[in-house]
Amino acid sequence: MAVVGLKMVTVALVDATTQKLIAGAQGLSTSGVVEIDDSMLGSQTANISGLEGQATKVNGNNNVQDVLIAPGAPTVAFNFNNLPFELKQKLVGFVNDGKGGYTQTGDKPHVAVLIETETLDRKNSVFFGFGNGIMQETTQNIGTDTDTSQTRNNDDMTYNALSTTAFGGEPIKKYFSGDSKFDKANMLKEVFGGYVAVPGA
Repeated sequence: MAVVGLKMVTVALVDATTQKLIAGAQGLSTSGVVEIDDSMLGSQTANISGLEGQATKVNGNNNVQDVLIAPGAPTVAFNFNNLPFELKQKLVGFVNDGKGGYTQTGDKPHVAVLIETETLDRKNSVFFGFGNGIMQETTQNIGTDTDTSQTRNNDDMTYNALSTTAFGGEPIKKYFSGDSKFDKANMLKEVFGGYVAVPGA
């Protein structure tokens, strides 16, 4: 099935050991969950690769008898338009020193991600859930403005998915809103480490 557009990317920090949602001051928001919404100019791309591992052919009797598929190791290449500075630092693990400086200390924070796209008729959503992983920003390109244009560098980040307990140990789970038994609340609970939406929020 074809999909169209990138409707929303939602992120949260989870505990590295328990994979439970981190909310409040230690998390990304009061609820722990943040949508990369219009206030941040949204997201341009979320390109997922490594859904399945390499195929290895098994030969026997001068023929290919079987194929072994290695476990997948999904990564997501994100292009965000304008993440708030402090949010971005929390995602990649840079800690405020209390004097306006940020350094990367200790282990990387663990991040849960939910990516929403849509079916061609825009009637249903397809979600790609990652309940545990690491976010990296490996490059930062800085270029001069000119007399005719602004040189902008968006927030280019790479997400490396890890095993998620709520997914039976798998790194990714897909959800389809067109399924007769689709349960959005359950999806959010699974992806974001026990998250429970506040009524009316």
